[in-house]
Amino acid sequence: MRTRLPALAVALAALLATGAAAAQETSFKQNVAKFGLSDYTTNSKTNGVSGIGVPPGADAETGDATTVIAVYERLITPNLGVELVLGVPPRIKADAKGSVAFLGSDILSARNVSPTLLVLYHFGQPGDRFRPSLGAGINYTKFTDIKSRLAPKVEMSDSTGWAVQAGLDYALTKEWGLFASVAALQVKSKVVASGTTVLTSEIDFRPVVYSFGASYKF
Repeated sequence: MRTRLPALAVALAALLATGAAAAQETSFKQNVAKFGLSDYTTNSKTNGVSGIGVPPGADAETGDATTVIAVYERLITPNLGVELVLGVPPRIKADAKGSVAFLGSDILSARNVSPTLLVLYHFGQPGDRFRPSLGAGINYTKFTDIKSRLAPKVEMSDSTGWAVQAGLDYALTKEWGLFASVAALQVKSKVVASGTTVLTSEIDFRPVVYSFGASYKF
């Protein structure tokens, strides 16, 4: 019985230490604010433009845009965080393609309000200089200030879809750092333009967003 007591004591001490470490990690909280620029590349495809009097092969293509973003992340463990990405709504413009290419550029434009919520996993430890991360979540896009020189009334449906992101953080000091990330989003919208005729299309934006900027931990 006496020979077993030291072993039991060691086992109990190890169990308590493991529990304390788990409790310390669970209670870990840290905030990260990020500010930077994003290049919003749409890579769009459509199912064509249809309507009475529209020639076969009519199509449109959206362009890219650059905007300013603000990011807030709440780290709930040293490796796991929840991130909200907001940006100044960029203006996305579309050009005529296919059989209606003669209509030229900027036939449709809209601003997209696109908040994105992600769950991120950060590799390495909080004191590391470089920390890569992977994340996944959901994106909501609402199109506002919609304009077209071809129709007085244009509507674009909202979109909700998945989002994935890969990122890299570089620590300059304990509080300040730099970040870079690339994210892929699922964004689709139905377009209905009403004028002398009604034109319809569905745009699959397939945006890839490249971002970089500064971060601050508090």
